[in-house]
Parts: sequence; structure tokens; C-alpha cells
Amino acid sequence: MSATARFDLKMNADEKDVVSRAAALMGTTMAGFVRAAAKEKALALLDRESRVTLSKRDFAALTKALNGAFKPNPALKGALAEAAAKVRRA
Repeated sequence: MSATARFDLKMNADEKDVVSRAAALMGTTMAGFVRAAAKEKALALLDRESRVTLSKRDFAALTKALNGAFKPNPALKGALAEAAAKVRRA
């Protein structure tokens, strides 16, 4: 792997010792261990935060709204009328 970006990290002696011992157990360098651990944690966080989780009640309400008959409200009717007055069709 060729490094294309640099990231410096300061840690106290106890943290360095823990990371050093863990890296040795994994058979890798401290930098490789920290890089892999940071990437794993970041990917898990990004995966978790990219999802929308609904309660059963909210899911039922969403399903009902999506499956129900569509009725435009007054604001949408007004916006459609305004757009129709401004847009020319070819």
C-alpha cells in the first residue's frame, strides 16, 4: 500500500503500550493496527448513521400514508396552479 495522505496521532504512554501490544498480537505494525481499527469503526458508524430506523408505530403510519389515496392539500394545489401559470408547455 502506498500512502497518499498523512495523519499524525499523539497518545500517552499507556495508550501507546496498549496499541503496541494489540498490534503485536495481530502481527502488524502500530500504524497498520490503528489504520485498520479506525477504518472499521468509521465504516460501522457511517453504516449505522445512513439508516433510518422507525418505531413500529411510525412505520405503520408511514405505510398507511404511502398506501393511502393521494389528496393534495391546499398548499400543493396553490403551488401547482402557480407553476401552471408560469410554465409554458411546448
